[in-house]
Amino acid sequence: MRTRQGHSPGVRFPRVLGIECAGVVAGSTDPALPEGTTVAAVMGEMGRAFDGGHAEYALLPNALLMPVDTTLPWRTLAALPETYLTAQGALDALGIRPGGRLLIRGGTSSVGMAAASIARGHGVEVAATTRRPEKAGALRAAGVGHVVLDEGGPLRLPWSEGPGHVLDLVGADTVVDSLRLAGRGGTVCVAGSLSGWLVRDFEPIAMIPSGARLTAFHSDDAKGDTDALQRVVRNVEAGVYRPNVDRVFDLDDIAAAHRYMEADRATGKVVLCIGPDHRVRRAALRTLPDPVRGRSVTTSK
Repeated sequence: MRTRQGHSPGVRFPRVLGIECAGVVAGSTDPALPEGTTVAAVMGEMGRAFDGGHAEYALLPNALLMPVDTTLPWRTLAALPETYLTAQGALDALGIRPGGRLLIRGGTSSVGMAAASIARGHGVEVAATTRRPEKAGALRAAGVGHVVLDEGGPLRLPWSEGPGHVLDLVGADTVVDSLRLAGRGGTVCVAGSLSGWLVRDFEPIAMIPSGARLTAFHSDDAKGDTDALQRVVRNVEAGVYRPNVDRVFDLDDIAAAHRYMEADRATGKVVLCIGPDHRVRRAALRTLPDPVRGRSVTTSK
């Protein structure tokens, strides 16, 4: 959505959007990806430098494909790759441990709800912010123990000593305040940019409390991480993680899906599926030589 709005630098239009997808291999130039293999792909400049997953066929480099062993329905599997790999990477960057306290800013985003699910599954006490009180129930169902209403002023946190870790998915507008909340010895990880890309007039010495830590995680770092995705899938299958699918749209209704997200109606993941039966694996992928880039690419159906 943000790429369509012009917020992804360097993207040239026309461009098929979509930074992730899931499907099965229909034909391949890679012996490790035989026909019928269930795969997913995220990032790697898909939907930006080249056409992405919002299409019946998505043409992708073989290196992005992550084979997955699962019986999950498409609507569930499709909700996992980008959100859960980003959430896991950000929590790893924070150094989350069982018994810790985590504040998620932007809690009703798909990554925020995935992070809550993962953290709860590992015994972390979770608080998360939302601007809309009616979304509190969905946050609690995702694993959030403390819902914090963000009304634009000081946040009322459940801990007098503050959170040990803050996952900031709002980004530019809140990162300085997140550092203040974390305080000495706390860690803030910026892994989203819902409020924009740049922190203006940022003065590190003045704005980072002594002993606090500021880090970041970019979801492109998760591309091709098959082992991490398989672990996520196993935890979803076991009921440890909740997939947090808000709504499923047919591919033909993609414009409605974008309007739905822009209106801030989603709580969790919005999924696009091909065909009338979202429980059946209908997507397919095959690989062809790419004379422009000199590499193999993948196409999804």
